[in-house]
Amino acid sequence: MEQLLVHLRSLGFTEMESKIMVELASIGQSSGYEVAKRLGVSRSNVYAALQRLTQQGYVRCGDGEPARYSVLAPEELAKMISGRVEASLTYVEKEMPRGGSVSATFYNVEGERNVMDALIRQLNAAEHEIVVDVWREEASLLRSELEQAERRGVRLLWAFDGGNAASPYLPWQPLAGSAESEGRKFSFVIDRRWCMLGMRGEDGAQAVVTEHRVLVELLLAHFTQEMVLFELEQDMGPELERRYGHRYGDIYRRYIGGDGEKSTAEEDMPAEEVAGREQA
Repeated sequence: MEQLLVHLRSLGFTEMESKIMVELASIGQSSGYEVAKRLGVSRSNVYAALQRLTQQGYVRCGDGEPARYSVLAPEELAKMISGRVEASLTYVEKEMPRGGSVSATFYNVEGERNVMDALIRQLNAAEHEIVVDVWREEASLLRSELEQAERRGVRLLWAFDGGNAASPYLPWQPLAGSAESEGRKFSFVIDRRWCMLGMRGEDGAQAVVTEHRVLVELLLAHFTQEMVLFELEQDMGPELERRYGHRYGDIYRRYIGGDGEKSTAEEDMPAEEVAGREQA
């Protein structure tokens, strides 16, 4: 019930109108008094809402005393709403002024639905390339849109993380406090002009969206670096481990281990040897 009311409100109906329509659909033809009594609200508010709904054609008013009201059948209601929304969207697209210039800015998007809507719009408009760096859970939510883009001839570049996808030779250690429980990071770069960088978790989703060239290039560079390292390790991982030993892990952890975080190898060293390595 609550979810139905949410969707009716998102279509432009007020809280009162939504409740009245659902109530009429549940109990059938009723007077305004009966509806007000069942909803536990004032009759004046109910009659005002019924008048608006009747004038708009969503509710019918029968003859008699007292007047009895009924809502359109679900399929009729959906068809009427769809037609009016489509007509409004067409008018807005045609008549909305287009002259103003907009500089590239960063803006935040919060909430699962808002993040997904913003992303799906761009995926559906992609013409040349989509760079995807996501966890498998998020990729599955966008499978249809990504498959459609590929069928249109859009080039897809993928990077997945299923939680244990790290190479056995890459000594990856997450930054302190960046546990998966805080959320799963994702990024998209579309046609090398638009990008979204965000996180999705139990508390919902939030993201930063921009067409600013700096962030677009940073995300592309990060993606390229990760893919190059991955391919090198597929070909040379055992050889790198053989030649460098723990030093290979130290090189990587020096830059991703976090401020003040020691590598495993350093933790096993005498304090004076670690100090000597840091000075070097």
